Amino acid sequence: MFVLAGIIVALAVASYFLAFRRAGHWGETQGLKHLPRFHGNFVVTWVLLASLIGWAVATASFIWVRKKPESLDPALIDMLLADQPFYSLALSLIFASFAFLTVWFSTKAGTAVRRWLETTQRRVMLVAAMVAVLTTVGIIASLVFEAYRFFELIPIQDFLFCTQWSPQTAIRSDQVAAAGSFCVAPLLVGTLLISFIALLVAVPLGLYSAIYLSEYASPRIRTWTKPLLEILAGIPTVVYGVFAALIVAPYLRDSGAYFGVSVSSESALAAGLVMGVMIIPFVSSLSDDAIQAVPLSLREGSLGLGSTKSETIKRVVIPAALPGIVGGVLLAASRAIGETMIVVMAAGLTANMTVNPLEAVTTFTVQIVVLLVGDQEFDSAKTLAAFALGIFLFIVTLVLNYFALKIVREFKEQYE
Repeated sequence: MFVLAGIIVALAVASYFLAFRRAGHWGETQGLKHLPRFHGNFVVTWVLLASLIGWAVATASFIWVRKKPESLDPALIDMLLADQPFYSLALSLIFASFAFLTVWFSTKAGTAVRRWLETTQRRVMLVAAMVAVLTTVGIIASLVFEAYRFFELIPIQDFLFCTQWSPQTAIRSDQVAAAGSFCVAPLLVGTLLISFIALLVAVPLGLYSAIYLSEYASPRIRTWTKPLLEILAGIPTVVYGVFAALIVAPYLRDSGAYFGVSVSSESALAAGLVMGVMIIPFVSSLSDDAIQAVPLSLREGSLGLGSTKSETIKRVVIPAALPGIVGGVLLAASRAIGETMIVVMAAGLTANMTVNPLEAVTTFTVQIVVLLVGDQEFDSAKTLAAFALGIFLFIVTLVLNYFALKIVREFKEQYE
């Protein structure tokens, strides 16, 4: 398999140099229409596209083989499926070789290869954009379809307007609590509470650090400080979770006991504080980039009118950079809403309908993981509830994005 893949790569490289050399010869004898490198890229593009088509044909053939077992010998099916990668690469090599020979003998010195390459590049970028869009549409469609199945079992009013989350369905109809309770309100409150605490930590620290690095720090301090700050974003979330569970949560519990305040061993405050530290780089880096992008003429104009440096930052630089700052805050909020590991280890799995940060809570993402862990039947309300939570979380995030973009748009109209 690796040998065939190497042969395809070698064929692509060799085709480029052969076409480049032949085009150079044409330039000396016949008057070349385009540069030699365009001819090389033209041949390579055909070779790679043909190899992809060969791979797609082989994949479609194996899908057909799996769906038509009665019309083929079982021993032949097993042999084909066992060597599927080999046959796929072999067919790709055949298609690539055929494309190389076809293009080699059909290309002339006056062929408009550059126009074809530019058109192909536009179409490839269009396909890439469509893949991204269709992937998003597919995800939303799958969530909507499974959520619809869930709401056929559980009324939507019971999902939205109650106060208890207990997605435990019984095996027998006469068993206690056979219906379960699927209320999204405790999860929504827990998610917003932890995210709010995290943003209370991340936004001031991230924004102030961005202002210092952009406006006050020397180049030497900035060179060392910004990479060190961004290291926080590269630490695995499980490390943050262990830190929250073993250090922050016990410290908060012991501190509360010292002052006579009851603090749960797993609390929203512990998870929110550690999560806030984790998302500081998202606010800091994007805010720093937005502040750096503010034109120097705005700063000089403010200083020329008699403003101090701090007044210039507060009244000119920050308002002008607000769209980028809001984008950073929005990204940090999305990261906080989607966090799972820290919540599991520091806030627990209990769905409490409370806004007390000293008690244990849980979030959407944690419950989605819990519902889908293990062998589950995708026709029960317990499993389908994960998709209902997913579509509800998508709607919440969409609403937050809408209001954030609306604020940014109004502010940009004011300062442009």
